[in-house]
Amino acid sequence: MAGNPTTTASSALSPEKFNFSPDYPSKIPLTSDQLKHCTQALNLLKDKFHTPHKITEEFAHLQGNRITPSEMRRRCTVALDAVNLSKNRYTDVLPFDNNRVVLKSSTDYRHAALGYINASLVSTPGNVSQFIATQGPLPHTYEDFWEMIIQYHCPAIIMLTRLVDHYRTVKCGDYFQAEDGPREVGNISIVGKWMSTTETSLVLRHLVVNHRELEILFISSYIIGVFLFARYPIFPLMKFPSLSKRRKKKSQVFCFNFEKHSVSLHIVEEAALSVLHIQYPEWPDHGVPKDTFAVREILKRLYHLPPNLGPIVVHCSAGIGRTGTYCTIHNTIQRILAGDMSAVDIANTIAVFRSQRIGMVQTKDQYEFCYKAIIDELEDLVSQQ
Repeated sequence: MAGNPTTTASSALSPEKFNFSPDYPSKIPLTSDQLKHCTQALNLLKDKFHTPHKITEEFAHLQGNRITPSEMRRRCTVALDAVNLSKNRYTDVLPFDNNRVVLKSSTDYRHAALGYINASLVSTPGNVSQFIATQGPLPHTYEDFWEMIIQYHCPAIIMLTRLVDHYRTVKCGDYFQAEDGPREVGNISIVGKWMSTTETSLVLRHLVVNHRELEILFISSYIIGVFLFARYPIFPLMKFPSLSKRRKKKSQVFCFNFEKHSVSLHIVEEAALSVLHIQYPEWPDHGVPKDTFAVREILKRLYHLPPNLGPIVVHCSAGIGRTGTYCTIHNTIQRILAGDMSAVDIANTIAVFRSQRIGMVQTKDQYEFCYKAIIDELEDLVSQQ
């Protein structure tokens, strides 16, 4: 006979903890120390930005230290395993073994897959946001992508690409469902609460994500056991879709232990995860936006997220050019506000990010855009006080 279900609460992010309003603060108040740090950093960065040859030299130095193909093969062994090759959008953009995202629950149960997804944890020292830099999901990696969001309790996803570019090239799969209505991806449910478009062409979506409802018909344990053995691989932790319409439990993780013909059922309650999805479709691949307003609006909308929450997911198509540019802008402003004046060394920040994911910030135009966006944001912060 099935054991009595037990329920415990798991640590998850509650929608009430965040401001998911389409609006955002028009003014960010600074302390006197923060105002001083912003002013100092602004002067230093403007001096450098107005000396073009320094910017050119910095980027040339970064490019001269790019990873070699042989080093990539040595450091990206999991990504290059035959079982994982189809999960990579581009063959030359791979996560390093030492800081790749490892999925505890994956759609690929093969041992060699090792919980693989093309995604990297990137950050700098200090009390600043951590990022997951990742590629635009492929149709067969949608479920893994959302498992990553749930596993790491990610409060926000920043999408810096169109689904299809102006040349009709697919840049990213529709993993979030651009149209209205709920969506089910494998064992995961994604429900859109609202969608809004801003004057800067950002598309905002409040998504609620959790594992799908599991409905169980409690009949003889022998029949349940045979059904499950026939249909699902047996692992210590399994998630199952609907089985019948008799008993319903929302957002559960079920553990089954099979001994002879007995089944013990343990139910772990999961709270739904609220996620702010921000899409900026006007940022061209390998290029930069016409101005910095939209990128800085993304940053302003995320000021209210404390650094100790789950990582912010950032992706474009490959997850390095536009992604690396945004991460650099966000990280630099955050560190300056925290009093870390080493943040004005933008080249070093990008070097750190490149040590964590190949090719972060791809072009000189993107490198210059980092400077421009950071300077514009610092000027805005200082002038508002």
